[in-house]
Amino acid sequence: MSFATGLLCRECGTAYPSEARYSCEFCFGPLEVAYDLEAARGVVTRETIAEGPNSIWRYGALLPDPGIEPVDLGVGWTPLRRATRLAEVLGVRELWLKDDTRNPTGSFKDRVVSVALSSARRLGFTTAACASTGNLATSVAAHAAFIGWPSVTIIPSDLEKSKIAMTAIFGGTVLGVEGNYDDVNRLCVELVAEHDDWAFVNVNLRPYYAEGSKTLAFEIAEQLGWRAPDQVIVPVASGSQLTKVAKGFNQFIELGLIDGPAPVLFGAQALGCSPIATAFASGADVITPQRPNTIARSLAIGNPADGPYVLDELRRRGGDCGSVSDDEILECIGLLARTEGVFAETAGGVTIASLRQMIERGTIDPNKSIVAIISGHGLKTLDAVVETATVSSTIEPSLSAAEDALRFHQLVAAS
Repeated sequence: MSFATGLLCRECGTAYPSEARYSCEFCFGPLEVAYDLEAARGVVTRETIAEGPNSIWRYGALLPDPGIEPVDLGVGWTPLRRATRLAEVLGVRELWLKDDTRNPTGSFKDRVVSVALSSARRLGFTTAACASTGNLATSVAAHAAFIGWPSVTIIPSDLEKSKIAMTAIFGGTVLGVEGNYDDVNRLCVELVAEHDDWAFVNVNLRPYYAEGSKTLAFEIAEQLGWRAPDQVIVPVASGSQLTKVAKGFNQFIELGLIDGPAPVLFGAQALGCSPIATAFASGADVITPQRPNTIARSLAIGNPADGPYVLDELRRRGGDCGSVSDDEILECIGLLARTEGVFAETAGGVTIASLRQMIERGTIDPNKSIVAIISGHGLKTLDAVVETATVSSTIEPSLSAAEDALRFHQLVAAS
């Protein structure tokens, strides 16, 4: 049973039924899914949630109606790990990693796709589609294959080879566009008008799609023993993930499932595509689009749809938004791997580098609890590290050669 009641304009408050619509016909504002939380109070409890599956669908009452059953590859309920060694390096008291590398296709995008395609099937669509910087395309193709649907995924043609391969292997149509994500997204908006049976998960089904990110907040709170952390750092591309993580914590508080205030949220962007961080730092209310130029391609959205709402959330609660260089991103991919055994894609490097940056400038409190969202697996962005993450030495197959090499590397490590 879902307590979703329909769609609501985030600007003027106009209500709509649960249909395939993503903007308000009166003010053109974006729509989001609305819920009857008063009716859910006392019905959705810690106990009813714990009785659910070990996937995002344990929170099905607080997600859009999936119809007969969800489209579920076993998404979510990923580990929340105490990061003691990384915390020591960064000089913080309590650090946790929400490790979404463990999702079926290796990124948090499985959360949003599971919700979006469940709604798509309920609404009568027959083809899954998306505009993507890579991770979303892989997830859409995988979930479409799971339910026997064709898929059309549209990506910038210069994406990492590993992401292209991971998408193409599922058998759908993959179109590479000679341009950046914003060019891809504009094309997909045009295609929506031409193909009314295609479910573009992040265009005509965007309100449902975005709700999947809430489950990060739900899981974090439940895995911490039904409490909210003090601070959460979220990688930012379109900004939808951050705004929906905020929504998730707020819904749990309103339902009485957790006590205390919601966490302060912090954003993380790459310096080569940081329109939200730039606007935040300058005090601007309007976000100026940027042309992406960064190795963190999964975050390379120069004109973020949810940017203004991210600014509102950060400023309302006293958050901040990091902006880090490609060198810092690569350094922190390695730092995370060496200290915690987690191999993250470039977005994870952005998150950890931004965390460090904001600790150093005093906007993140090192004495309060912190959760960092690691949104994708490093196997997706091998191109970024293959030149530096190599064998220590190449040797002849002899004991003496091995011992010489080991002594050399021990000396290097000690120096």
